[in-house]
Formats: sequence, structure tokens, C-alpha cells
Amino acid sequence: MNLIYNLIIAFAMYSKIPMPHIDWTKERMRYVFCFFPVIGAVIGACMVLWMKTGMRVTGNEDFFTAVLVLIPVVVTGGIHFDGFLDTCDALSSYKTMEEKLEILKDSHAGAFAILMGCCYFVLDYGVFHATDLRAIRLLAIGYVLSRAFSGLAIVVFKKARKSGLAATFSDSAQKKTVAVTMILYIAACAVLMVLTDPVIGSLCFLTALLVFGWYHYMSYQKFGGITGDLAGFFLQVCELAMAFVTVIAIHLIG
Repeated sequence: MNLIYNLIIAFAMYSKIPMPHIDWTKERMRYVFCFFPVIGAVIGACMVLWMKTGMRVTGNEDFFTAVLVLIPVVVTGGIHFDGFLDTCDALSSYKTMEEKLEILKDSHAGAFAILMGCCYFVLDYGVFHATDLRAIRLLAIGYVLSRAFSGLAIVVFKKARKSGLAATFSDSAQKKTVAVTMILYIAACAVLMVLTDPVIGSLCFLTALLVFGWYHYMSYQKFGGITGDLAGFFLQVCELAMAFVTVIAIHLIG
């Protein structure tokens, strides 16, 4: 029964999919991140379904692409994009590590957050306007992969603060179990990507792995560890990078 509670909390926290109300106790949060990648599977399934039916429904390529871009936002409620914006503000400040961490806690959006948010969606729209079903099948796996990497970081990487969302879930998690589960997710995603398309699938996975390595370096150098906002930032950058590389590779390689 506790596993079901962990599943409910994972979806309640990281998606807008309606879930029954339950108390968030420490016992019920031990394995929340074991179910975090499942939300990615839901996003991926919605993207594939829309890719197959969207043009028939809308009859307009621009409208079709706009919905495709917004599916992850609708499913998650934009919780990860909020972290992306806060992190962009902090990184653009060029202030001390302590001041950057204070900026992450500021609820106000700065000019750089707005600018980078606009740039993100412009590039996202351009990438998905050029995509096809072959790419979407790989990226559907990518939404699971990005969350598996993020979950692994939550229980393995150093935390920048002793309090906050990332620290809360890490402290409540059974770290070894979650870490092993995330590695299994990552391995499964790698296999599925290669089976879906050996060359481009390998490039897509390698892109996510490189972004994960950069995330580790950047978070330690700039913030002294990770936070919930940085986890959201990683997720958004990883997913856009995978989409960009996959679409470009398909058009170049064929």
C-alpha cells in the first residue's frame, strides 16, 4: 500500500494529473522518485498519440506544433520550467554562490528569466515543427530518461542547502533503492533508444548523458550542489537538447 502512496505523491507533486488527497508522511515519501520517470512515460505517450492524430484533428501545422510543445507543460503544470527560469536568473547574475542561492528562492521573475523563457519556447517550437514520428518515439523515451537522471541526482549529488524540496525528498528517500531503480530506468531507456534507432537513439542517449555530466559540474561550481530549482533546470535543458540533437540528426543522417 505504501508504494501506491508513493506513486500518488509523485504524480501529485510533479504533474497536474488529478490524484486523491493523502497525507505526505516520511514513510509515504521514501520511494517517490521510483515513480518520477512514470510521469515522463505519460508525457511521451501523449506526445506519440498527438503526433499520430493531431494533424487530422487540427488541420493546421502551426496549431498542431503548438499543442505538441505545450503537452509537457500541461501534464506537469510547468513545475520544472519554474526551476529553469529561477536558475537562469541566478546564473545570469554573476554574483557569489550565496547570492545565487538567494536568487533561486526569490519568487519574482527577473528580466533574464523572461528572456531565456522566450528563447526556450522559440527554439522548442522550431525543433518540434521539424520533427516527425520517428523522432517523437525517441523523445518519448527521453522524457523517462531525463527524469531517471534527475531522480538519480537527487539521491546521489550533494545538496546546496539542507532544507528545500530536493533535500526533503532526498532525506525521505531510501537512497540505495532509489539509485538502483534510476539506474535500471536509465539502462532500459538506453536499450529502447538503440532498438528504436541504433544511430540516432545512441546520439539521443549520449546527449542526455553529457547534459547530466554538465549539470553535475555546473551545480557544484556555481551553487555548491543541487536544489529543486536546479533539478527543474536540468530537466528542461536535457529534454530540449535531446530534441534538438535528435531532429538535426534525422535531417542530416536521414
